[in-house]
Amino acid sequence: MSVRPQPRPGVMQIDAYVPGKSKAAGGAKIHKLSSNETPLGPSPKAMEAIRTFDHLELYPDGAATRLREAIAARYGLDPNRIICGAGSDELLALITHAYVGPGDEGLFTEHGFLVYRIAILAAGGTPVVAPEKDLRTDVDAILAKVTDRTKIVFLANPNNPTGTYIPFDEVKRLHANLLPHVVLVLDAAYAEYVRRNDYEAGLELVATSENVVMTRTFSKIYGLANLRLGWMVAPAHITDAVNRIRGPFNVSGPAMAAGIAAIQDEAHIARAIEHNERWLAWLAKEIEALGLKVTPSVGNFLLVHFPQEAGRTAKEADAFLSSRGLILRQVEAYGLPDALRLTVGDEEANGLVVAALRDFLGGKHA
Repeated sequence: MSVRPQPRPGVMQIDAYVPGKSKAAGGAKIHKLSSNETPLGPSPKAMEAIRTFDHLELYPDGAATRLREAIAARYGLDPNRIICGAGSDELLALITHAYVGPGDEGLFTEHGFLVYRIAILAAGGTPVVAPEKDLRTDVDAILAKVTDRTKIVFLANPNNPTGTYIPFDEVKRLHANLLPHVVLVLDAAYAEYVRRNDYEAGLELVATSENVVMTRTFSKIYGLANLRLGWMVAPAHITDAVNRIRGPFNVSGPAMAAGIAAIQDEAHIARAIEHNERWLAWLAKEIEALGLKVTPSVGNFLLVHFPQEAGRTAKEADAFLSSRGLILRQVEAYGLPDALRLTVGDEEANGLVVAALRDFLGGKHA
């Protein structure tokens, strides 16, 4: 008999999620480009909604009614099929807890979001990893990993940290070849940034299927990461199951007020999209001109590769950039030890990153 309480099987197999760092040594001005946060910040209307929010002594609306109605109005959805949460991370965990247990398998791709593995293990399930092809989701590889124990498949589209995506036709092909009891979770955290004609975040598939869920977040283009706010849309029977295990007041009143204002501020969203289109392309071009490989991205970040044979490793680059106050994301935990993820920043930060990389590759000291 154990002399102290023991976590149930699976918990101690979890590698705790480590967020992108936000500090650097020295006195340099910090440009945090490690967490895919928007350089434009939140909508001024969202900020005003927070400033004018009162009655903090009262519990929030546990059903997030007005926020769900605002999301539904924005996308033409049934608000009864929407659930809001403390970021999409909470919703991913809730979905997993509702449908995965001991003996079940959860599937995700080789360089998929780390939270998927955590959620599956936390629910007592077994994580199964499908290989990617050239840092892209391979539908055939996913289907080859499906067994009679598979209960959930996570698809980040676009994927983090690679920035790659698969066309909607491929998403539909994946769904068509899954058994109807398998939940397909479409994680569309970066959907607002995608400007490709063959992309669809998943609303159509959710609307026409009984086993598809789409999750979204207010942390990226809306700039509300600190408030922890996300949402999901699913068939009624799935929302019913998730609502039964969801905390009764999992979204705060200020977060709901800010989310409503943010999703209705179309001008601010348009500015964020325009900024990202301009600087994503500029960064990719300038960094590739330095001789580094950049994975083509449709998100608000780039995966920059540092080949070891060139004598300039990703860890060395990270240390060099950090010494100049430029904080990027190491992605070794994603199986990418030779790369760094770079968030698109403001004009100043973007210019400084390119200049610092030029100096790093040229052997200049920090």
